[in-house]
Amino acid sequence: MQMGSEQTDRGFSALVGRMADGFSRLVTQHLQLARLELAEDIKATGLDVAMIAAFVPFILVGYAFVCGALAAVLATWMGWAGALGGVGLVNLVGGAGGALWAVKRLQARRVMDDTSSELSRSMAAITHSAAGGPVNTVRGADSELFKEPQNGR
Repeated sequence: MQMGSEQTDRGFSALVGRMADGFSRLVTQHLQLARLELAEDIKATGLDVAMIAAFVPFILVGYAFVCGALAAVLATWMGWAGALGGVGLVNLVGGAGGALWAVKRLQARRVMDDTSSELSRSMAAITHSAAGGPVNTVRGADSELFKEPQNGR
């Protein structure tokens, strides 16, 4: 009897060791994915901001000339004060709309969305296996193991 118990203890400790090793590898891979994805998101956002900053001076100079010309044309009907006020008001409305659009676009950008979905899948797999469910590492992403539970957990 002693021999069987010792073999069971060795088998159990080997399983626990493999599980700890697998969990450690999983955490390491999640951290690597998060690091890579964060660097990619920062690079993409930085390029967008740099492109905007590079073209802003050209836009401002061109826009100033167009506004001056428009005000000069409108001055014949509205006078200089009315023409400059009208052009200024249109600029304020257009600028506020453009700035609001840019802010909404930045807010809509999902940062590290791949990492969060992979982490959710891993947590679902760990929760499923801890609850006593079968664990099959050969299953695909469309299997029951990787689907969100009905209760939202």
